[in-house]
Amino acid sequence: MRIAAAQMTCSPGDVPANAARAAALATTARDQGAELVVFPELTLTGYELAALAADPGLWTAADDPRLDPLRSAGIATAVNVALPTGGPRPAIATLVHDADGAHVTTYAKQHLFRHEQEVFQAGEVDGRFALGGIRFSLGICYDNHFPGLPGRGAADGCRVHLASSLYGTGDGIHERATVHPGIAEDHGLYVVLANHVGPAGPWTGCGRAALWAPGGALLAEADDRTPSVVTAEVGPAA
Repeated sequence: MRIAAAQMTCSPGDVPANAARAAALATTARDQGAELVVFPELTLTGYELAALAADPGLWTAADDPRLDPLRSAGIATAVNVALPTGGPRPAIATLVHDADGAHVTTYAKQHLFRHEQEVFQAGEVDGRFALGGIRFSLGICYDNHFPGLPGRGAADGCRVHLASSLYGTGDGIHERATVHPGIAEDHGLYVVLANHVGPAGPWTGCGRAALWAPGGALLAEADDRTPSVVTAEVGPAA
């Protein structure tokens, strides 16, 4: 199976515009032979915590019609959103849809980073799904700094770990380059990192969306400037 890691520059608080940008990248990934494309943290709004705290209209459920451009792109997608929870706070969640647009699973971020704890509700359940005979685990940015999360996925038969993230310039460059190959090496997983590139709330996304093989070898990597996708083949365990 060929998988794509996307990097985007999001329009702050503009769900339709970001859905259209993500759909264009999904189409590019599909045309490059990918069957699944993974997007960065808070794809549909950008990392705009004050706006998300103030406006529930920016929250996005799995059946939200604003996702239609992505659901109709002809490729499976893992897109990260502010998800309604039925309470006063949304979750940071990855919605997975298959190539026909059917909802496959939802995973809510369990490890909230600093100020996120004031805005979001933490998830409590690990994320798993299967596609094309391959099992996947899910992590969102700071989640991936807790080895137990991908470790549980590997123990449960997952072959690929999907990381929807925001790593900025500065310290984020080093974290991005060490955390994800470390997961690949320690747990024998393919790792797919989607990231922001350019302005992202209080940070500047460092780009370099990438895929690593089990053992930690880099398979593909984007640049640090351009919204784009990179792809690589992954396979089931021998």
